[in-house]
Amino acid sequence: MQRPFPPPPLQPPPPPPVRQPPPPPPRRQPPPPPPPAARRPAPPPKALSPKPAKPAKPPKPPTPPRAAKPRRKRRWGRIVLSLLLVSVLAVGGLGIWLDTALHRIPALTAYTDRPAAGKGTTWLLVGSDSRQDLTPEQQAELTTGGDLGTGRTDTILLVHVPGLGSDAPTTMVSIPRDSYVDIPGYGQDKINAAFSLGGAPLLAQTVEQATGMRLDHYAEVGFDGFAVLVDAVGGVTMCPAEPISDPLAGIDLPAGCQKLDGRTALGFVRTRATPRADLDRMVNQRQFMSALVQRAASPAVLLNPLRWYPMTRAAVAAIAVDEDAHVWDLGRLAWALHGDVTTTTVPIGEYTDNGSGSVVMWDGDTASRLFEALATDTAVPQDVIDAGRQ
Repeated sequence: MQRPFPPPPLQPPPPPPVRQPPPPPPRRQPPPPPPPAARRPAPPPKALSPKPAKPAKPPKPPTPPRAAKPRRKRRWGRIVLSLLLVSVLAVGGLGIWLDTALHRIPALTAYTDRPAAGKGTTWLLVGSDSRQDLTPEQQAELTTGGDLGTGRTDTILLVHVPGLGSDAPTTMVSIPRDSYVDIPGYGQDKINAAFSLGGAPLLAQTVEQATGMRLDHYAEVGFDGFAVLVDAVGGVTMCPAEPISDPLAGIDLPAGCQKLDGRTALGFVRTRATPRADLDRMVNQRQFMSALVQRAASPAVLLNPLRWYPMTRAAVAAIAVDEDAHVWDLGRLAWALHGDVTTTTVPIGEYTDNGSGSVVMWDGDTASRLFEALATDTAVPQDVIDAGRQ
């Protein structure tokens, strides 16, 4: 039996025909350009006539740079500088006016054997009790008592201002008005008698002879000038430890701090109605002098024209100075008294009575040490200061 032939393998069906994309439509060709038109022949060039050259314009000037606006600081600086200049001129003018208005007297005169000049600057400050320039009404108001002729001195203060470079403090020394000393040409008497006998020149010479110190400047104030000066600064505050009642000085003060006007202040520095009489009065005078300077240099006075202007006018009218003193010398004195001041009294040896009345005798050795320290511009020994405060 014949084997049947296997059937032929099946052929896969042919793939479907791939469709070709239709060809793009033919692009339209642009129409041919029209034939160029016949150009006209160019006319012959015209002969150019030469034109006159235009004048050249001048160059423009350079633009100036804009000025920078001034800074506010510079403007304020000019204002401040102007104010300072005006202030300096005003102060200088006021100083010149004050200096020319000072009342000068020939208080310090040359004489044989006058002490040599020492170091620093030494002032003699004098409070006169003369009533010559006071009317009866003013005497009654200030409770000064009757007319005493040329007067004597209620206050005698020796003030030493140290020189530059010295470590000594400013020293204020009270000289008791009843000090028994030699008065040139008159013999021995109370030191305040020299003022009534020969005025400021004799008093200054007497102090120089008694102390061995040469005075550099002199300043004197009277009753009325003192009261007006105190009122000009608005009064001065003082703090007495005990009540003071003195009809002769016209005061009745309670204990404690209180502001004194001119009339009351005059009575305060003159009164002897206290336990130690003249010794207490000298202490009160030194304290009041310091308080007055402190008040005059305070902002309440210096920054108030209603205070400092009357004060300067009152000071000029009230104070008499030596011929060589100037307003800047007074300013330096006030500045020195405004700071740290050592205060004391000429050391006293004894109190006694003689033909001049009750007098004060100095402790010669201790007083010599005091004046020697001042003349050499050195600090006064503490035991000497304590001796004067007893």
